[in-house]
Amino acid sequence: MLESGATTTTVNRKLSALKSYYKFALKCGFIIINPMNKVVMPKNGKRLPAFVTTKKMTLLFQNVDFGEGFPGLRNRLILETLYATGMRRAELIGLKIADADMYNCRFRVMGKGNKERMIPFSDSFKKILEQYLIIRNETFPTTNNDLFLTDKGNLLYPKFVYNIVRRYLSQVTSQAQRSPHTLRHTFATHLTENGADLNAVKTLLGHSSLASTQIYTHNSIEKLKRVYEQAHPKALKKK
Repeated sequence: MLESGATTTTVNRKLSALKSYYKFALKCGFIIINPMNKVVMPKNGKRLPAFVTTKKMTLLFQNVDFGEGFPGLRNRLILETLYATGMRRAELIGLKIADADMYNCRFRVMGKGNKERMIPFSDSFKKILEQYLIIRNETFPTTNNDLFLTDKGNLLYPKFVYNIVRRYLSQVTSQAQRSPHTLRHTFATHLTENGADLNAVKTLLGHSSLASTQIYTHNSIEKLKRVYEQAHPKALKKK
């Protein structure tokens, strides 16, 4: 199957079914030896996280029209927040107004396992956030303290955020992955490409292990390889 082009995921899924079948057959006494005992399942290769290039992210925030009023400013801020902080979709939905520390320019985020972390943001981001808070409070003055709201003043839900992100990313890229998590990957990749310390990226992302963060170095290594192949005389391919 591997030789015919099947992925390791497909092969492992079928092997798993066979292992379960023969385990059942052995338990029922239909066979006396399990032929799957010596079958080694192929290792799944690590998939590099999909991300959007810096050029396309710049195009998104400089050229794309997000619309007027509360919905437009909210939509822009959702994308700005995901890209500027790398927080998860669930973390964004759970943000309260009080979680935005405007004085110190940072968000207080409650991550997986109820682990709290602080994520800084820039002065330019602060200005957009301040504009949003003004129009948000004018539009929904009596609602709860959730930072992001739907057009009707209700709490955001996962599909709502996904649709917004996909709609606007589709205007600058045709890549298959255009989700909120893609912006999290983009945040981490752009940091590592520009020399950010991996432990710092780990803390910003809220990873419990450095191993989860190290995958972002692969994109940087691939970029370095391309630079090397294009620029170093020893790397030039023979014609």
